[in-house]
Amino acid sequence: MTTSSLLAQRLERVRSEIAAAAHKAGRNPEDVELVAVSKFHPASSIAEAIAAGQRIFGENRVQEASAKFPALRELSPDIKLHLIGGLQTNKARDAVQLADRIESLDRPALADALAKAADACGRMPELLIEVNTGNEPQKFGIARDQADDFIRLCQKRFGEKLCGLMCIPPADEDPTLHFQLLRSMALHHGLPVLSMGMSADYPQAIAQGATHVRVGTAIFGPRPTIP
Repeated sequence: MTTSSLLAQRLERVRSEIAAAAHKAGRNPEDVELVAVSKFHPASSIAEAIAAGQRIFGENRVQEASAKFPALRELSPDIKLHLIGGLQTNKARDAVQLADRIESLDRPALADALAKAADACGRMPELLIEVNTGNEPQKFGIARDQADDFIRLCQKRFGEKLCGLMCIPPADEDPTLHFQLLRSMALHHGLPVLSMGMSADYPQAIAQGATHVRVGTAIFGPRPTIP
């Protein structure tokens, strides 16, 4: 079996499992978008996923995404790039120029940097606020007790460009409780997009209303070793 056919089969398996999870939850599978997390994987693997019909990709690092996606977009202009990793303020301008959606807005200083970058670049990607639902000190994301105020401020500032919320639950806890919390916040603020669920738990996320699931290993295989 070639690498290309293996990746295509993995992608099809994930799509089938997304559809099954949606049907089980009484949802339309078309209401759940797959974000293929391509961080650390080469552009050639992303090109294989594109050939298999995938159009939305997630990258953690602006510098890595900048090295891969301009050339891929020349060949496939309809692909979308989501930046899903913690974002430094000094990378805000590059992120605004490159991304279709930034999923990791998590603090006022970054909101300031993104607004300034958008004014300079003449464009603003869609934005998701990342909520640290487990209040884990080692993780990015706005703390739970600060999230409501921050969401309201960003809604006033960015309008419809702020379209939803994202979370990464603690690895040692039931993710369902965190997905329920994020869904409750999104409903309270009238935000339509819920980016939650990864390779290990996306069926549970879909059951709790995820509109986007971020899946990497189940599609691309183990991450290459990074020096």
